[in-house]
Amino acid sequence: MSDIKSIIDEKVKANKVVLFMKGSKDFPQCGFSGQVVQILNYVGVDFQDHNVLESDEMRQGIKDYSNWPTIPQLYVEGEFIGGCDIIREMFQAGELQDHFRSKNIAMEAASE
Repeated sequence: MSDIKSIIDEKVKANKVVLFMKGSKDFPQCGFSGQVVQILNYVGVDFQDHNVLESDEMRQGIKDYSNWPTIPQLYVEGEFIGGCDIIREMFQAGELQDHFRSKNIAMEAASE
């Protein structure tokens, strides 16, 4: 599992915003992943997506990496933010947008 942990660690650290999800941002394959993609698209944040369905090792590895049992998982500047429920609540409260601003991550859409 250390191999997959290294791969995940590199993806998390190499990108400002990373979403580990079921499917892709162009074709989410679960409702929860789709909700997070919609939120990120709405606020206009550029993000990398990684489909955990492509590999059982990746699917389990991301859960072990974050010590979080569900997918999707959002990382911002190397920090695990949360899954769908947390992202949705943060978005609705304006906290997600504030977090992106605090990290100097560009948002292209009106998010207020």
